[in-house]
Amino acid sequence: MLKQGLQQKMQQRLSPLQIQTIKLLELPSIELEQRIKKEIEENPVLDDGPAESNNDGDSQDDAAEEEKPKQVSLSDYGSDDTPSYKLYVNNRGKDEKPQYNTFSVKESFQQSLVQQLGYRHMGERERQISVFIIGSLDGDGYLRRNLDALADDISFRLNIETTPAEIENILVDTIQQFDPVGIGARSLQECLLLQIKAREDRTPAVEHAQIILQDFFEEFTKKHYSKIISKMGITQDDLKNAIGEIVKLNPRPGGQIDDSYVEQAQQVVPDFILENNDGELIVTLPKFNVPELRVNKRYADLLSKSADKSNREGKEAASFVKQKLDSAKWFIEAIKQRQNTLQNTMNAIVEFQKDYFQDGDETKLKPMVLKNIAEITGLDISTISRVVNCKYIQTPFGIIPLKYFFSEGLMTESGEEVSTREIKKILQQSVESENKTKPLTDEELVEVLKSKGYLVARRTVAKYREQLDIPIARLRKEL
Repeated sequence: MLKQGLQQKMQQRLSPLQIQTIKLLELPSIELEQRIKKEIEENPVLDDGPAESNNDGDSQDDAAEEEKPKQVSLSDYGSDDTPSYKLYVNNRGKDEKPQYNTFSVKESFQQSLVQQLGYRHMGERERQISVFIIGSLDGDGYLRRNLDALADDISFRLNIETTPAEIENILVDTIQQFDPVGIGARSLQECLLLQIKAREDRTPAVEHAQIILQDFFEEFTKKHYSKIISKMGITQDDLKNAIGEIVKLNPRPGGQIDDSYVEQAQQVVPDFILENNDGELIVTLPKFNVPELRVNKRYADLLSKSADKSNREGKEAASFVKQKLDSAKWFIEAIKQRQNTLQNTMNAIVEFQKDYFQDGDETKLKPMVLKNIAEITGLDISTISRVVNCKYIQTPFGIIPLKYFFSEGLMTESGEEVSTREIKKILQQSVESENKTKPLTDEELVEVLKSKGYLVARRTVAKYREQLDIPIARLRKEL
């Protein structure tokens, strides 16, 4: 049996202005500049720069005051209540320079490898396969993909029939010959071997190191030093010297490109600038090159003239221009809301971490999560997350990503809450200063922290140790 009935249902819908603001919040400063330029190109209602002057030397806006229709205000269009404004994002001159520092980002090792590939003489088929292999390397520079699966991908994506054997030949004969040495390895053992084999100084220590990595790698990783000494017939000093050569090698050749590599033009621009004025912390947004935005008077006039016409062309023209005017209004207002939201959020972060921002001592960082800043600003956690993501602040002690200031907290013996970053720093320092012939176990690290007033469980110490890439005590042991 069918029944009909009415049902009320509440559904929250975001306004175009809210959608625009959310999208702009996620953009760092340098991308915002590009976004504004794109909007100007796509919306004929938006003009950048001051209004043009007529032949008499007066501006179009001044002349418009004497004749009808006069310039139309954006606030006249759209059903939502929005504040009146002068249609400008800023009022600075074109010759004003941006007030921020930038720092360059090193080129990725993949880009470096493709560049090195350009100096090799090879056919187009081999070059395409080589580029595909380079693109398959992970962030550390390793090729951890199965060669059979790689061959299938190359066949599917490049329409090139190949075999695992051919891929391995290209990998070994070409890619593994590039800098940094060790790139393209399929395991840590292969990575270290590539580096030790490339050493030109064939000292006894280097020769012993190569044998250890090649024939006794498992014993080496498990610190079974007595077995290595016995099987190789070397002394403890010989082993110590060989290990000294091994620890100089780079286990992450893709993640640690050195300073000899060319810098890209890509830059990270700070979204905030922090100044310490005799203890008073002042946060500003950099004055990057945002052009002046204003409404194109010709389109505003067209809207006014077309509004009274009843013909189809007039209505379509009015609808088109109104749509563009609304879009311009939302865009300019969204930029203003973005700037206000960023400023309020950063002010809250600086106030919360005031002790840290005085001198940059990371031990003074308080435990802080997104919820803390959301409660201070009255904004949603999702909004704070968008503000924090991919944003940087320029401070007297360096350019720092905003995510750096957020961390969970733990309770000390006295009941004071401290940042987990502080605990990790103490762990790091304790391991660095330990006796390497008898490294500290996790239980002993718990006692070290306890002696400093930090109550941390052993499993928590183990978790932090792993996050810091610190091996267990047995693997930190040295001769």
